[in-house]
Amino acid sequence: MKKILCIVSEYGYWGEELVEPLELFDGAGYTTVFATPRGNKPSAIPASMDPTFKDPALGRSVVSPDVARKVKQIEASDRLTKPLNLNELMPESPYICAEKYLEKLEKYYADLEVAEKELMSYDALLMVGGSGPIIDMVNSQRLHDVVLAFYKQNKLIAAECYGVGVLVFARDPRLKQCIIRGKRVTGHPIEFDYKDNYGFVGLQPTIHEVPYHLEYMLRDAVGSMGEFIGNAGSPTSVVLDYPFLTSRTTNDSHLCGQLMIESLEKSLKRYGW
Repeated sequence: MKKILCIVSEYGYWGEELVEPLELFDGAGYTTVFATPRGNKPSAIPASMDPTFKDPALGRSVVSPDVARKVKQIEASDRLTKPLNLNELMPESPYICAEKYLEKLEKYYADLEVAEKELMSYDALLMVGGSGPIIDMVNSQRLHDVVLAFYKQNKLIAAECYGVGVLVFARDPRLKQCIIRGKRVTGHPIEFDYKDNYGFVGLQPTIHEVPYHLEYMLRDAVGSMGEFIGNAGSPTSVVLDYPFLTSRTTNDSHLCGQLMIESLEKSLKRYGW
């Protein structure tokens, strides 16, 4: 039986990007363990449960009635009520200016080693997308350390939509090198960015400007030997350049889950490039 660690934002996840892979994991007999940055129950972005919502960039609905039903079902269930707390799962690195910095740094690395051993029970990592990850996942040091633990163990690391941004900043603080340099990745391209209405659950006021262009971040991160593959105009865009599996946006969620299973069951290492 495979075991998946699924990281979800507390500021709003896109429903389909959780329920589609999860349905496939359940069907395959996998165990899925959820975690959030502070251990609070995550909530779906309301638009991701609304079949009448029209994506501003695409000009059409991106939420089917069936997906809306599934998202409402998991929101009403108890599956997300007690997620793991990343603040408890992973240690916090000390400030460089902290008193007894070297002593605290040694303790941090000792605690990190213990945490990494705990993560060895998982077979893969999935970071769910939506606008929420912009707030509490992309720049989370503790989540970066989770990603690095899976990377060191050569285990599958999957990220969807704005969750892909985590891979830009997840790097060993001693080496400061980007782990996706030289890799092929996809993600939310500029053509898909909203000009307004970036909704975040539990955060007011709503951010109306695009927080950042993920495409530019990813292009710089992979460098000249890698490639950002946006596939604008194509109905799907999922790229596997092992150990990284990246998924562009909402309607890529099902394929993302399928490829995770194929990678885990059939050792698939490459797809989409």
